[in-house]
Amino acid sequence: MRDAKQTGYAPKPTPGVTPSQRIEVTSRRIPCDGEIGVGGLGHPRIWLKIAEGESEVCCPYCSITYVLQPGSGGGDHH
Repeated sequence: MRDAKQTGYAPKPTPGVTPSQRIEVTSRRIPCDGEIGVGGLGHPRIWLKIAEGESEVCCPYCSITYVLQPGSGGGDHH
């Protein structure tokens, strides 16, 4: 059964569940390998995408939430 809190392939942050680590980014496409996460244990490198109309995305492996800085991400065409 699909998790209702998921968008495409990455979950949305869930208060009280998702760690509070938030990283500001300037691009809608973000690589994540977990190395900067809590404990820095790492995971396979994946690319996350902040969807149009959204301002953040949460890594399904390490739960780091990447937050798009205001005014950023308009020119991402990858």
